[in-house]
Amino acid sequence: MPVQSPATASSAVTASSVAEATRAVVQEFLTARVAGDTGRLVELFADEVDWLLAENVAVPWIRPRSTAAECAAQFTDLMKYTVPENARATVDTFLVDGTDAVLMGHVSGTVRATGKSFEGPFALHLTVEDGRVTRHHLYENSLSIAEACTP
Repeated sequence: MPVQSPATASSAVTASSVAEATRAVVQEFLTARVAGDTGRLVELFADEVDWLLAENVAVPWIRPRSTAAECAAQFTDLMKYTVPENARATVDTFLVDGTDAVLMGHVSGTVRATGKSFEGPFALHLTVEDGRVTRHHLYENSLSIAEACTP
């Protein structure tokens, strides 16, 4: 049985603590997102966020964002252009490694203006530093969403 040095043991505890803190912030983020609590989302996003969501001119809620307020407003924009009662998202995988978290699942919804539906898998990569989300990279079925936005 290998014996850990005090430095190795301390390093493992620190890495575990960082991962636990990341998981807790991401869970708060998900709770605020589901509740539509944009005030809490603003608090959870860092002042400047590395935001990535493939730009798509057909989709009105997808645009560049970088500040906490802009990032939190994406939820409000999404609700404005889609039918909230038809929105569904499931998280099948929630992985945490240090300050990084990756969520994978499935999302679906209906565009209010066209009545068309979209659906597909998603992956969300978040980075949490000092208790705030500094990276938000979302990968989703942008073709299905664009088609649903097109009359």
